[in-house]
Amino acid sequence: MTNEKQPVTIKKYANRRLYNTGASAYVTLDDLAEMVKAGEDFVVYDAKSGEDITRSVLAQIIFEQEGKTGQNLLPIRFLRQLIRYYGDSMQMLVPSYLEFSIERLASDSQKFRDQFDAAFTANPLANPLATPTRQMFQSMEEQARKNMVMFREALQMFSPFGATGAATGAVTDQTKAGAVDELSEMRAQLADMKKRIDSLTRKDG
Repeated sequence: MTNEKQPVTIKKYANRRLYNTGASAYVTLDDLAEMVKAGEDFVVYDAKSGEDITRSVLAQIIFEQEGKTGQNLLPIRFLRQLIRYYGDSMQMLVPSYLEFSIERLASDSQKFRDQFDAAFTANPLANPLATPTRQMFQSMEEQARKNMVMFREALQMFSPFGATGAATGAVTDQTKAGAVDELSEMRAQLADMKKRIDSLTRKDG
């Protein structure tokens, strides 16, 4: 027997209305977004075909949130890079890497918040967009570096090939190349954010 709570079933009808079978009520994408934030899992089925359309509904929620002022989490550079991976030989590794990275970010998010609060508390007169935020970016960049090392080690551990041989070498080299590209991409994004912060700091100075 298990006490694990089962996901709520949401049905999507032809008129695009969403029905929460657990609450016996129609809901909106915003309602589903709040369920996700509250840690409540759900699955969405097409009411007619019975097809699981959870992925597409979650994508709709993300892009609705992205459309709201000040809530952009997906940089254009990231979206373009993601599109490039479709059909690429690295495509099979991307989902696992993204899941791994977001889980690490979630587990470390409180540490980043604590660092920001501590830096600002130590110097409350400092520009909140200057030193504390830079320190947080440096911590995030260092954590990203560690994440990539851990991810590569995990890939090698669960590789169906042995630790030796040309096949393993090819896979490892390709994985390392992909990891370097990802790190370069992340560094570029952090550098762009730092430039914006420096610009705001000069304006306030």
